[in-house]
Amino acid sequence: MTVRNIASICNMGTNASALEKDIGPEQFPVNEHYFGLVNFGNTCYCNSVLQALYSCRPFRENVLAYKAQQKKRENLLTCLADLFHSIATQKKKVGVIPPKKFISRLRKENDLFDNYMQQDAHEFLNYLLNTVADILQDEKKQEKQNGRLKNNGTPVATETEPENKTEPTWVHDIFQGTLTNETRCLNCETVSSKDEDFLDLSVDVEQNTSITHCLRDFSNTETLCSEYKYYCETCCSKQEAQKRMRVKRLPMILALHLKRFKYMEQLHRYTKLSYRVVFPLELRLFNTSGDAVNLDRMYDLVAVVVHCGREHKQIWRRVNVTILNRRRTPTTSQDKVSSCLKEGLRNRPFHVVILYKLP
Repeated sequence: MTVRNIASICNMGTNASALEKDIGPEQFPVNEHYFGLVNFGNTCYCNSVLQALYSCRPFRENVLAYKAQQKKRENLLTCLADLFHSIATQKKKVGVIPPKKFISRLRKENDLFDNYMQQDAHEFLNYLLNTVADILQDEKKQEKQNGRLKNNGTPVATETEPENKTEPTWVHDIFQGTLTNETRCLNCETVSSKDEDFLDLSVDVEQNTSITHCLRDFSNTETLCSEYKYYCETCCSKQEAQKRMRVKRLPMILALHLKRFKYMEQLHRYTKLSYRVVFPLELRLFNTSGDAVNLDRMYDLVAVVVHCGREHKQIWRRVNVTILNRRRTPTTSQDKVSSCLKEGLRNRPFHVVILYKLP
């Protein structure tokens, strides 16, 4: 059994019964379903991300729980919940489902996706996660406002809260991590830090590199000098400084985006990269801050979304590693994953979104 067989179910034309026979019923995890999503002209970018998110159990379970208590008007999250519920309740293990309702709602809510041009999976992932979080926060805010009213509609006295205060949702619980931006003045040695939250990390790629190397480069120390000097509050003047970004809080699901564009100064434009990138089935982050917790936690690879091809022949493909992980050997599994994606990552420009999960 290879990852290429598993990946094939992501495409519309897959023979589901042949795939099930090839995999063998004993290899399917209990209560898991592997359903391809019909491509409506250019929606493979969307389908691949949806399947990758469905593979993330914490995200899937929260979406299905939302479906169970849903008494709301239609929005993007209700359509997503309906789609996930449709997959989860299928009697067959493999097959194909048309996500027509979700795609229609997506195109209705955002003009960016309301066309037949190929879109970027990373942009869609960001949009979807932020939209779901906004929906949940708006609903929570509405519930609080309703709770402050008596039956006759008069306000109930409550402690005042900042109007712009937003509470984290299960989207944040799953995907949100924290980066700390550390800057050290080279004159007085004062170190200042500023935290910022993230739902995904976008990292640069170099030729013949690995995910681990990309993450190390992400946290490389940068020297601020010349016209880019840092204004030091202690020195009350601009000084040379060193700056670096490190991970302070690990997210439950780590979403990595490999950048495929690089600005070439000699050409004065961005060019596409076709570098091959190696990624492991298990990942440990080393670029963490000194006060980070759970430094030794190991991430497991959940899904990879890769863009292959050019122009009208381009396609997004999602590779699920769930079945493969059940038959893991020390080296063979990674080789199989790499061989499946080698064509897409070595010889042509690519986008890659990779999801890792803490056990």
